[in-house]
Amino acid sequence: MRNPRVKDRLLEMLLNLVARERAGEMIPRGLIKTITGMLFELGQEVYSKDFEQPFLQRSADFYKIESNEYLAQNSAPDYMKKAEQRLHEEEDRVSHYLDARTEPKIKEVAERELVARHMRQLAEMKNSGCIVMLEDNKVEDLARMYKLFKRVTQPTSGLSVIREIMTAHVKTRGTELVQEEEHKGDPVLYVQGLLTLRDKYQQVIEQAFESDKQFTNALNQAFEHFINLNQHSPEYISLFVDDQLRKGMKGTSEEEVEQTLDKVVMLFRYLQEKDVFEKYYKQHLAKRLLGGRSVSDDAERSMIAKLKHECGYQFTSKLEGMFVDMKVSADTQDAFRLANGSSSKVDGIELAVHVLTTGFWPTQVGGKCTLPLQIDKCCEVFKDQYLKQHSGRRRAQIGLQSLAHRLAAAST
Repeated sequence: MRNPRVKDRLLEMLLNLVARERAGEMIPRGLIKTITGMLFELGQEVYSKDFEQPFLQRSADFYKIESNEYLAQNSAPDYMKKAEQRLHEEEDRVSHYLDARTEPKIKEVAERELVARHMRQLAEMKNSGCIVMLEDNKVEDLARMYKLFKRVTQPTSGLSVIREIMTAHVKTRGTELVQEEEHKGDPVLYVQGLLTLRDKYQQVIEQAFESDKQFTNALNQAFEHFINLNQHSPEYISLFVDDQLRKGMKGTSEEEVEQTLDKVVMLFRYLQEKDVFEKYYKQHLAKRLLGGRSVSDDAERSMIAKLKHECGYQFTSKLEGMFVDMKVSADTQDAFRLANGSSSKVDGIELAVHVLTTGFWPTQVGGKCTLPLQIDKCCEVFKDQYLKQHSGRRRAQIGLQSLAHRLAAAST
């Protein structure tokens, strides 16, 4: 544009109209569109130098002042709503009366001044920042923060600010939980607290953070950190499963059972001492199987299948062998009953025997046990019948002192 005075007056008119629109006034958008179109027809350089560059600088100055003032007087959620509104307005402005090539430039300016400069202050704002939103489950506010911060990629990712704060917060809450006195000695309460905590933040990630895998990984790292601070975690997780499979799953659907087991396996995944868990799990499983206290064989097998998927066949081979022994013992008991005239009684004593494989079952050192003569006679009858069926097989001692079987006898 050759006449400087005309150029300056036209530019100031255009910028004033934009400023008035940002203040909420209705302006003649058609007029601005016509003028900016004429400038562009004179050449892209004319449009850029005579309008676009001053427009971007004036916009940066405007948003720098407005954002500072608004942030000083409002909460983080209110500020983010305002920032979101301004960003949408700029997108709308470009579509109505600016050249499309101006959009990424004004977008960068607005995002820098409204979001990037204030991310840390917004996230850490006292009484309304990210931690408060997490604690109070403010999903809508967290989702807005995620979407705004996601716009920022340079010099560092805006999402890393939220992720860093969330990780530190979850570590703090988790550490408090595993060290709480009320949880000591109560494995069910302890594990339920862990599950509730993880459910809460997993839902936040799904509902507010678009199921972002980096946030899920951060959550997993936080849990792995604090769950191993308590040396009893492997035992407590096994005891929780024991409680669930004994009584906690009565009246629940198969789907609910699977969901509970999946959540427990997730906690198991965090354990560094998985061998300690396996030791306790074998002990608890043995008591459930031998005592007939499990509410569901399907649930038992499902849990073992999940552990096998996590750690491989070697980790669960003995657990699976215990189930095989229970099946073989049931068949052996049926064969004994059939050979004994369809009765499990010997001299009026009901006999029930488990013949177990050494190495599969937990080893317990017990004192020497002398059986009453009537019980001893029952054992001999069973032993003779068992050896007839399994000739040539090395016989384990039949009795309470054996590590390879359990005898249960009750007088009728």
